Amino acid sequence: MTVITSLANPKIKEVVKLREGKHRRRTGKFLIDGLREFDRAVQAGIRILEVFTADPSATYSNIAVRQVTEQVMQKILFGDRDEGLVAVAEEPVQTLETFEAKIGQTPSPLLAVLEKLGNPGNLGAVFRSADAAGIDGVMIADLSVDPFHSNSIRSSMGTVFHMPMVCETSAEVCRWLKERNYQIAAAWCSGNTVPYTAVDFCRPTAIVLGSEAEGLSDTWTGEGVTSVTLPMWGVTDSLNVSVAAGIFFYEARRQRNEMP
Repeated sequence: MTVITSLANPKIKEVVKLREGKHRRRTGKFLIDGLREFDRAVQAGIRILEVFTADPSATYSNIAVRQVTEQVMQKILFGDRDEGLVAVAEEPVQTLETFEAKIGQTPSPLLAVLEKLGNPGNLGAVFRSADAAGIDGVMIADLSVDPFHSNSIRSSMGTVFHMPMVCETSAEVCRWLKERNYQIAAAWCSGNTVPYTAVDFCRPTAIVLGSEAEGLSDTWTGEGVTSVTLPMWGVTDSLNVSVAAGIFFYEARRQRNEMP
C-alpha cells in the first residue's frame, strides 16, 4: 500500500475541505472521526467511501483504506482527538417520505423538532439524549447547523447515524405534523404556557425546541400548538437546549412507561 506523505496530496486536500459545511452539502459527503463513531455509522448502514489511517495493519471489508503518515493524520483529524481513523462517508437520503417510512410502524410516535440550533455540539447532545430516551425521530427545522458536522457527530457519540431524521423548513415541518394530527408541544420560556408535567405525552407528540439565543419562531404558536414551559426557580430564564430536551424526553418516557 502506498503511504500518503504529503499535505498537498489531492485526497488530503479534499478531506480538509470536507470540514466546511458548504463543501459537504455540495458533494453530499462528510467525515467521521474515531472508531466508535465509525462502527456506529457502519452498523446504521451509512455508506463509507474510504478510510484514512496511520495504522499499517488496518483493514476494513469492502472499504478503500488510505495509509497516511502521522503528520498527515494530525492534519485531517478533528480537534484534539487521536483515534487514528478518519472516514469519508456518503450522506444518506433524507426526505419527509423516507422519514415517515422509518417511523410509520411506530405506535404513538414521539418526535423531537429542533429549530435553528446554531451550535453543533448542542445539536449532537440533543441527538444523544433523544437516543437514550427512545425518541422515535428528529426533525430539524430551518437548518442552521449541519447534523453531520464533525462536532455534531462527536457530541452525539454516533447516535446521529441511528436516529431517523429529516431537515425541512419550519413551515413544512409544522404542516406535516398537523396533517398527521400530532400534538405539538412547543417549549417557550414565557407567555401563556402550561407546565411540562401537565402535557399528556402518551399521545403522538412532537416536542419542539429552539435555540437559546433566539427561541422559537412564530410558526410554533396559535391553533394546534401547546406552549409548554419548564419552571425556573433561580435567576436564569432558560436552560441549555440539550438539558431542556433531556427533561422533556424523560418526562415523556416516564409517562409512557406507566401506560397499562
